[in-house]
Amino acid sequence: MTAKTLLNDSHRALGAKMVDFGGWDMPIHYGSQIDEHHLVRQQAGMFDVSHMTVVDLRGANVRAFLRQLLANSIDKLKVQGKALYSCMLNAQGGVIDDLIVYFLGEDFFRLVVNASTREKDLVWIKQHAAAFQVEVQLREDLAIIAVQGPQARARVIELVAADQRDALDKLARFSAVDVCAADGVALFVARTGYTGEDGFEILLPQSAVVAFWEKLLAAGVKPAGLGARDTLRLEAGMNLYGQDMDESVTPFEAGLGWTVALDEGRDFIGRAALEAQKAAGVPTQLIGLVMDDKGVLRHGQVVLTENGQGEILSGTFSPTLGKAIAFARVPAGSVADVRVDIRGRHVAVRVVKFPFVREGVAQPGVLL
Repeated sequence: MTAKTLLNDSHRALGAKMVDFGGWDMPIHYGSQIDEHHLVRQQAGMFDVSHMTVVDLRGANVRAFLRQLLANSIDKLKVQGKALYSCMLNAQGGVIDDLIVYFLGEDFFRLVVNASTREKDLVWIKQHAAAFQVEVQLREDLAIIAVQGPQARARVIELVAADQRDALDKLARFSAVDVCAADGVALFVARTGYTGEDGFEILLPQSAVVAFWEKLLAAGVKPAGLGARDTLRLEAGMNLYGQDMDESVTPFEAGLGWTVALDEGRDFIGRAALEAQKAAGVPTQLIGLVMDDKGVLRHGQVVLTENGQGEILSGTFSPTLGKAIAFARVPAGSVADVRVDIRGRHVAVRVVKFPFVREGVAQPGVLL
């Protein structure tokens, strides 16, 4: 049975094309994926991401638990409201999921994890939380709307209580704060996102989500679907779980080594495997590709390098750049000469650093 968010009828009323996305009936676009992509890069767009999973962790030992659970160091979170991006690993160092954790108190942290991994994540978290007497609460009462783009923050700030607008305006990146909407509805607003643009991710009661969505529409924020969300996140150099990484891939192989904190005295799950891989040499690497020829780079295409074959993971046509871009996993070593097999034709591509685009601007070296 396909699950639906409470905004399902709203999407259909707006003319959305709906698709099955990991068991959820979700909007892929509302008429033009390209227009929605440019909308977010140039103005503001909003996404229904209520299919994401919110998990609250409470208890005196919750920080000690997260020291063990996460590859990134929870000790980086010292200021209430600050957030951290991390991978949650298995004993082999493979990525069970990537997530954001919010520090809301010494006995209270909040996780936002992927929709497609909800069941296995909850089993894993509860299994390891038991030894620390940490309470694990699935917040199915909360919905999430992401508002992204250069005008996003201003549009949302207009909708909160007048005496709280200043606090929201001053909110630092990768931080969250509790505020109220103008009508008194409680909002947990995080300055985070999955598009490479500034903006907010707003957690609010399911009972209030339809009305708040309507208020955003009235404020001039147009909806965007999962199609634009995917091209935006790839331009922004952000991994997609299940496509760019999974339980067979370590953070080092997924280009996420920067999220691994090998801090002294912290024995997190998967650490021994990561240290062994680092000592032996990571066998593969994640690289960014740009194709200057016409055409599209697609998932599964064979990538040819001087050290052997790899494959395209996420690939798309970049609306911002006007070129095909991709993530590819290839053997470790030189990537001076890389080609992609496109229907038997070996097409030259350029290896570039990602993100490809940041806040609407092509990054150095991406465009010739």
